[in-house]
Amino acid sequence: MKEIIIKLPDWLNKECKQKTFSNDTEKMEFVINLAKINIENGGGPFGAAIFSENGKLISCGVNLVLQNRLSVLHAEIVAFSIAQAKLNTYDLSKIGYFELFSSSEPCAMCLGACLWSGIKRIVFGAPSSYAREIGFDEGPVFKESWDYLRNKGIKVEGGLLKEKALNILYLYKNRNGVIY
Repeated sequence: MKEIIIKLPDWLNKECKQKTFSNDTEKMEFVINLAKINIENGGGPFGAAIFSENGKLISCGVNLVLQNRLSVLHAEIVAFSIAQAKLNTYDLSKIGYFELFSSSEPCAMCLGACLWSGIKRIVFGAPSSYAREIGFDEGPVFKESWDYLRNKGIKVEGGLLKEKALNILYLYKNRNGVIY
């Protein structure tokens, strides 16, 4: 059996040192900046992070699809994977309250991962219509998808710093980034 090895960018560890954020705007600015740095280093235009209830940074993720040639390595999936490995659990809700901040609205795959990860809150910047505008296919995400998460007790808030997040998507498009 062959191993799957996910190579994280060297810069990501430097950016994701232990930090505590005092508000949602700071958290969103942080994940948008991760997306920008990822573009500057040849990656996709998405950033995400997991935070504890008191604002402590648990993990960071950026889109690593192109670098690792793995279609599932969206920023949210990378952030979940690192958080769960770091905290030694597949269900974050078993050990505390955690939230996901993402520079862009989660796609269909990441939406499912949000449910199963055990997070209790999702905050995103750019709505999926912005990602679609530059050519990304976000998959089958419907109002009912979000309602399902809310009915499971997950708080959802979208559009925080959406224009800043849109600028990152256009930075990627203007640099002729690969649409995958």
